[in-house]
Amino acid sequence: MNTAIILILGLPLIEIYLFIKVGSQIGALNTILLILVTAVVGIWYARYEGFNTLKSGMSQLVKNELPLYEIVSGAAIAFAALLLILPGFATDLIGILLVFPVTRKIILSKYSKKHSSKNNNKEKNYIEGEYEDIEDKNGK
Repeated sequence: MNTAIILILGLPLIEIYLFIKVGSQIGALNTILLILVTAVVGIWYARYEGFNTLKSGMSQLVKNELPLYEIVSGAAIAFAALLLILPGFATDLIGILLVFPVTRKIILSKYSKKHSSKNNNKEKNYIEGEYEDIEDKNGK
């Protein structure tokens, strides 16, 4: 089955299950407050990390280097902020893992290694050789 369909159907079910479990342990009001607090603190920290990534990218540009990691990291932080805005504990956990620099580096390095091995095989698929232009009998 397609991964997107599994996520679209599975993520709300996981979130509802976690709402019920956490709500039964700490109460409905405390569950709602916990969701709001994690969203506010997560967004604040994502903004802080976003500015740090922006500063790091600017310093890379000043050194005349391509800030490739900073670009990917900035996209990951933006995705983490979106996950933190969505109500739920599973999305908050994934968002928090993407916001922290240590776990973000681990996740991005595993993802980039997975996709770089596929691209390297395609790039090395060539044949070297020599060629010679052959003119037609009409002189073309």
